[in-house]
Amino acid sequence: MNSTVQQVVVVGGGSAGWLTACLLAAEHGHGASGRLQVTLLESPDVGPIGVGEGTWPTMRDTLRRIGVSETTLVRECDASFKQGSRFNGWVDGGPTDVYHHPFVLPQGHTEANLVAAWLERHAKVPFADLVSFQPHLCAQGKAPKQVTTPEFAAVANYGYHFDAGKFGQMLQRHGVERLGVRHVLDHVDAVLSHDNGDIAALQTRAHGAVAGDLFVDCTGMAALLLGRHFGVPLVPQHEVLFNDRALAVQVPYVRDDAPIASQTLATAQAHGWIWDIGLPTRRGVGHVYSSAHTTDDAVEQALRDYITATGGPAEIATPRKLQFQPGYRQEFWHRNCVAVGLSAGFVEPLEASALALAELSAAMISADLPATRETMAIVARRFNDSFRYRWERVIDFLKLHYALTRRRDTAYWRDHADPASMPAQLRDLLALWQHRPPSRHDFPRAEELFPSASYQYVLYGMGFRPVPGAYTQGADDGSRADGFFREAAALTRKMLPALPSNRELIAHVRQHGLSRI
Repeated sequence: MNSTVQQVVVVGGGSAGWLTACLLAAEHGHGASGRLQVTLLESPDVGPIGVGEGTWPTMRDTLRRIGVSETTLVRECDASFKQGSRFNGWVDGGPTDVYHHPFVLPQGHTEANLVAAWLERHAKVPFADLVSFQPHLCAQGKAPKQVTTPEFAAVANYGYHFDAGKFGQMLQRHGVERLGVRHVLDHVDAVLSHDNGDIAALQTRAHGAVAGDLFVDCTGMAALLLGRHFGVPLVPQHEVLFNDRALAVQVPYVRDDAPIASQTLATAQAHGWIWDIGLPTRRGVGHVYSSAHTTDDAVEQALRDYITATGGPAEIATPRKLQFQPGYRQEFWHRNCVAVGLSAGFVEPLEASALALAELSAAMISADLPATRETMAIVARRFNDSFRYRWERVIDFLKLHYALTRRRDTAYWRDHADPASMPAQLRDLLALWQHRPPSRHDFPRAEELFPSASYQYVLYGMGFRPVPGAYTQGADDGSRADGFFREAAALTRKMLPALPSNRELIAHVRQHGLSRI
């Protein structure tokens, strides 16, 4: 067995598979150092799961690293610009129950005690609306940049919404035509092993044995290599996050010039929540729910009612049913196999963490790519430690959206608010945050998934308040905070008339493209 890692086989396509293959090929393949051959093997019968994806701003850097232009993304993937998320009905379900989690950090974040100043003098104003200009841009459907802003540059921080199927197809063309990825369409009939237990090759029906030194499992929830072959189990999370199903449908606009939402809309329902993602030609809408708390028929009716209430057509296609077991793998890298995407785990689509974790996984594999099999165990330990921590933080952050709800209208929300369903780490943080705001000291790793600002947006958006007398500050610090609030307001006044709508910017990109930096 050759000790040098020269052949990487990515098993499974879709967003996770092609992102990983493209990044490895771009940074280690024939177009770079020339030492690595990347093969992507996928079944011709398995289509993508996605029905419309949201990303984090990290996707801009990922696309730049693999050489895909932003113009190409918008034109080929039905993409639009995303500036965060808006949560409707999560606190008490009342008519004014709305809060925002924008991608822009609060003005003056870490430079003053913004939370204390907000509570002392501006508590009637929603926290995000006071400290950031971005919720105001989203409320008016504004784009995050001007038509003259170069590719990937931002006036306001942003990610994307896009058609997941088209995204995978675009990455496939780019990987094969530009980056030299070998694409094999075939069925895997068997896993062939070395004497030491490593995977040696995958036996296919038409192409024989596809050999490799490192295998990346991107086979979705089936987890054919890490789960089925190696038997690495899921660490279940259904006692923390209850959702295990979703009904999803593509909804056409009733008018060609309908506004395109600048953020993901997440609207709470009696037994779950509905995502609403605006693309240039349609909306991607889906109802996430817990099968232990309701029925499929009740959820489908709630989904249809929502679509009608939000201006959708009276008749829609039959929603597609998705089932998942919330959890993540006990190990993500075992022997010479590493899981990326749904093979590694899935908890639920809230806050678009699934694709972000796939991006981060691909990036760490590329950065730490072992030169030899002997060093692979070291890399695997580092990878497993990093992603076990990341999954735990994702679960804490998503649970925060539920744990503070004051809704008691159904067992679904009452059970989510039960302290017994809360991870111990989150309980400890909430106890600390009774006396001080979330800070960078709560999240000590260099590359945290969610910064302390994200916790502040959700925490105070959900109505959390400290114990009386906490969060006090001196007059000088309060004066600095007020200065930052004025800066946020001034930026709002400046940006609103200067930025095009989301639809206007997308139309410009489709017709003229964006300039390169």
